[in-house]
Amino acid sequence: MTTADHLDTIDRLRTREFPSGPTASGEHGAGPGHHLVQLSRTRDFWDDSSGWDEAEEQISAEYAALTQAVTDRWGPPQVFALASLMDRGFDGEEIPEPWDELCNITDHVHLWRVGDRWLVVCVAQWDKEFPLMLMAGVTVVDPP
Repeated sequence: MTTADHLDTIDRLRTREFPSGPTASGEHGAGPGHHLVQLSRTRDFWDDSSGWDEAEEQISAEYAALTQAVTDRWGPPQVFALASLMDRGFDGEEIPEPWDELCNITDHVHLWRVGDRWLVVCVAQWDKEFPLMLMAGVTVVDPP
């Protein structure tokens, strides 16, 4: 997919109603006040680390192009570190979605405030043997 395709997906997320409860289908997850979608991904790595550098370069290039395109539309992002959220969650604090999911799959996000919603773009990975994912999200839930 191209950067233009990714922007189209983000535009659709910005206007989509939020569900009343958690939902997931394919690369899209949502819940009260948020949507998260996987825009692109590398292949799985499992025990074979060959191709890691190329995959990382590919997803990094897509991330850079998308963050620049979003910046061109809505101005400079905030870069929001998530490590403290994970620590707070481990200490028993309830972290609201989508922030709880995000802090478990990435260490930071780029954030833009667009009207009454936050737009999130990040590179995420569930674990080292899983693919890198370019993700975007829209939420009305303020970062904790």
